[in-house]
Amino acid sequence: MWRRVMRGIYTLILGLEDEIRIKVGSLGEILFPEGYYAYTGSARGPGGFRRITRHIAVMNGENATRRWHIDYLLPYVILKDVITTSTDMDLECEAARRISMNCIPVPRFGCTDCKCTSHLHYSPSYTEMLSACRKAHRDLLQDL
Repeated sequence: MWRRVMRGIYTLILGLEDEIRIKVGSLGEILFPEGYYAYTGSARGPGGFRRITRHIAVMNGENATRRWHIDYLLPYVILKDVITTSTDMDLECEAARRISMNCIPVPRFGCTDCKCTSHLHYSPSYTEMLSACRKAHRDLLQDL
């Protein structure tokens, strides 16, 4: 039976209970204040949204491979929410840009393959973070 893999972009909303300093690959040490983080990524490859499952495995200590910047932060956070947009269009950077209009970007995080300021954003408020991410994803397709 043929089954279509769902693809698109996603934003993980993560909670960090205590401030922590983490060495993040080539970015070096970064101080992460307690609060909420939104990581926007692409799941347009062959595995589609299964990439989110990989992130959860890293978060739960089931996968120790550190491939992306987010892999260094995941073991320290709690997954609060996941927002997805099914699309074949390359909208990851646009979603990150829109989130940065309401939340604080973590410079150069998750964007070594593009010219974005960041694909990780911070807010001390969960409500503010969730609202910014939902709006970014909701408005993406209708504004194009």
